[in-house]
Amino acid sequence: IGFLRQAEIKHGRVAMAAFVGYCVQAQGFTWSFPMRVDGTPWPKIEDVGSVPALWDALPQASKWQIILAIGALEVWDEYQFDGIPDDKEPHYMRGGQPGKFAGKKGSIFPFNLYDPFGFNRKMSEERKQKRLVMEVNNGRLAMIGIMGFLAEGVTPGSVPLLKGVIPSYNGNVMIPFEGDFHWLTPNI
Repeated sequence: IGFLRQAEIKHGRVAMAAFVGYCVQAQGFTWSFPMRVDGTPWPKIEDVGSVPALWDALPQASKWQIILAIGALEVWDEYQFDGIPDDKEPHYMRGGQPGKFAGKKGSIFPFNLYDPFGFNRKMSEERKQKRLVMEVNNGRLAMIGIMGFLAEGVTPGSVPLLKGVIPSYNGNVMIPFEGDFHWLTPNI
């Protein structure tokens, strides 16, 4: 059941990145350079109140760049049609390994996203399998963690251990363009 393992691995990786990103943003860290060429600074948590509100404070163009970049990665990972490079990994539903993104060969990237410096090149298959199980377990925990942060922000007190730790958020975390989705909708 390759597609279920693929979904679990992929969502776990996204959740791990989201969890770490939430923690970093909650501490008030931003990039050291301006958000826009005109010098517009990045939104600060002190100004908006919570981590999900930082997303709301981003300009719509920034949100589209993020979503389209992720979409490009998805298309590259999933596409299987005539003209596929011979050295591209087979699809996980056609004998490929779930969770394995194209390495340097057959990829649109100049380096391997998983191991760009080749530290794990000589790792044994047994150790790789053990680390995959660790990654899946960490991904499961990260999914619980990020959803706990979001739940506590939207419904204060819903996660007793986080009560008073996570600031309240009045928006809807499941609507990424809430109040700012005029690009595809007519002006009313």
